[in-house]
Amino acid sequence: MTKAPTSREGKSSGRGARDLRVRVKSAKGRKLSSTLWLERQLNDPYVARAKREGYRGRAAFKILELDDKYRFLVPGARVVDLGCAPGGWCQVAVGRVNALGEKGGKAVGKVLGVDLQEVDPIAGAEIHQLDFLEDGADAKVKEWLGGPADVVMSDMAAASSGHKGTDHLRIVALVEAAAAFAFDVLEPGGTFVAKVLAGGAETEMQAMLKRNFDKVANVKPPASRSDSSEKFVVATGFRGRQADQRADQRD
Repeated sequence: MTKAPTSREGKSSGRGARDLRVRVKSAKGRKLSSTLWLERQLNDPYVARAKREGYRGRAAFKILELDDKYRFLVPGARVVDLGCAPGGWCQVAVGRVNALGEKGGKAVGKVLGVDLQEVDPIAGAEIHQLDFLEDGADAKVKEWLGGPADVVMSDMAAASSGHKGTDHLRIVALVEAAAAFAFDVLEPGGTFVAKVLAGGAETEMQAMLKRNFDKVANVKPPASRSDSSEKFVVATGFRGRQADQRADQRD
């Protein structure tokens, strides 16, 4: 009589499936949080996919999914990536806007990445070490682009303090600064995309964006981890800074 296979001999079971998960043993000198982070990375399908497809991080899939839905990275577009390190968003933008001129007959775009730190070169992108908050940064960016931008995007996050409320306020302030920069460099009709953290303090920021853009959407793409409070704001149809000035005058 043929012996029925057991889970150990190859027949799958609930426990057998769970055993496929990579477990990381604790190590001397390593914090539990670091062990859990490493375990999550090793079991994250987006991390594995990023390695297979040559992206510099799993965050590349967030901008891919956002663009699949809203279609702002079109051939010929001029794109600014604020806080671009390590470069995954730039890599995506290069392909989508045809910055390398590889799609015959389609307009050739331009991708400009800026960051406080040095970033390894990215084929098809122009990378500059720059603090976008410094005086004259907007003029430099427009000069490097050869004109205004069609898209300003940001995956920046403020350094964590370990206090959830403080971190939320910091990232909202950072997004507001990125939006103000976008107002200075965007072409009318342009798009602003930025990461925010859900937390309730972004009401004023949302109102500011709605005054300056035709549509403002708040999205959590599938690549965002389910346990993360991050979401992304996608503001399309830039009306120009004058819209904000008129609102300030009414206020």
